[in-house]
Amino acid sequence: MNVDSTLTLLGAGLLAGAMNAAAGGGSFISIPAMVFVGLPSVAANASSTVALLPGTLASAWAWRRDYRSLHGISSRTLLAISFAGGLAGALLLLATSSRAFDRLLPWLMLLGTLAFAFGRPLGAALRARVQIGRGAMLGAQVLLSIYAGYFGGGVGIMMMAVWGLLGETDIKAMSALRTLLVSAANLVAVICFAVAGPVHWPATVIMLVAAIAGGYLGAILASRMPAALLRGFVILFSSVMTAVFFWRAWA
Repeated sequence: MNVDSTLTLLGAGLLAGAMNAAAGGGSFISIPAMVFVGLPSVAANASSTVALLPGTLASAWAWRRDYRSLHGISSRTLLAISFAGGLAGALLLLATSSRAFDRLLPWLMLLGTLAFAFGRPLGAALRARVQIGRGAMLGAQVLLSIYAGYFGGGVGIMMMAVWGLLGETDIKAMSALRTLLVSAANLVAVICFAVAGPVHWPATVIMLVAAIAGGYLGAILASRMPAALLRGFVILFSSVMTAVFFWRAWA
């Protein structure tokens, strides 16, 4: 790794860790950084997932006293779905060529950006008109867990929006469970990536260390800055990166 690449990864790791701790959306920063320092897109996605995992696990531990069942569906059932879906998503990513993923990545970033920007208000609007049953919710959870293992941008917001359609309104409980399930999907994906070998370890370790520091700073930042300002920054940055990756894939 040259000096410029190292500085890019350190800066991206700090920012991604801080944003995950404060508002979410760190992968919109970490994946582009990995690509811009020269990693193939599949390796960039896998390496980013590994680099950001300690922060998500720390968040899951912090929420440990708030886990509970969701409308009679035990957290263990949801956790099993997340492990299985995360594994399926990781294997699907490993089966995707870098060329194909280059074309798919901007669409995934667009989906994640839209979910991050509009997931909460859309979920609230849908709750007033639509309710789903437990079976539909479990089916959606399977798909979201696969998405989490494959890419994962905005998946936490998507989960909470789906749970809202079930009639769930306890934001604290949903936030805790979301953190646990996303962490589970990411953990099994990381194990899969580490065994299969697409992780670029020098870049990953640099970003991982920076993301841990960024996570600590992000917690301080979140207590001092308006949440709307932080979310606005994530939405603006991810929108710009999405446009850049569309240009990169199709120009």
